[in-house]
Amino acid sequence: MRAICNKEGFYLSRCGALKMMLADNDQQLKENMVSIEEWMKGDMKGSCLFGQLPKFEDGDLVLYQSNAMLRHLGRKHGAYGKNDCEASLIDMMNDAVEDLRLKYIKLIYQEYETGKEAYCKDLPNHLKPFESVLSKSKSGFLVGDQISFADYNLFDLLLNHKVLCSASLDSFPTLKSYVDKIAARPKIKALLECENFKKLPINGNGKQ
Repeated sequence: MRAICNKEGFYLSRCGALKMMLADNDQQLKENMVSIEEWMKGDMKGSCLFGQLPKFEDGDLVLYQSNAMLRHLGRKHGAYGKNDCEASLIDMMNDAVEDLRLKYIKLIYQEYETGKEAYCKDLPNHLKPFESVLSKSKSGFLVGDQISFADYNLFDLLLNHKVLCSASLDSFPTLKSYVDKIAARPKIKALLECENFKKLPINGNGKQ
């Protein structure tokens, strides 16, 4: 498997969950990082289906949209529920994660200086639904009794928010325990502690 990503782009914010799911399933990922200078030349952008990265290759399969990549790997590695009902609930939870991620990206790239305080103040309203779902979960995961691609996505986003607002999970004991639980999974723990991973920017503009 191979991923091609912008060196200065939304690397962790769009590919972090993918890397975590692959690592957790003991899968190797070859990464090609593209500099902004190379990207701006236009040749590679023109070769991408939607004119954007990341690009993911799994054998002959080529995917561009990051959530399509997560769903593909979820199906491939048993992280998409045990039946159609669970799969639909996982889709719902992942869409909710993406709603929050889009708000986060808007803040980081458009409103960081003027909107950070208000964003952090309003953040609990967006975390409450996830706390509610997880507090009712016997497994500690969003849906069913095993981890899903939506869990990797939420975990990745919560890590970013802990950097943005250090006290973001203080009022959410279940979410805090959830983050600690996933971070302690041996292969994810190894990834998070890897120097190469830690050196990657959370966001391409240096704001976090």
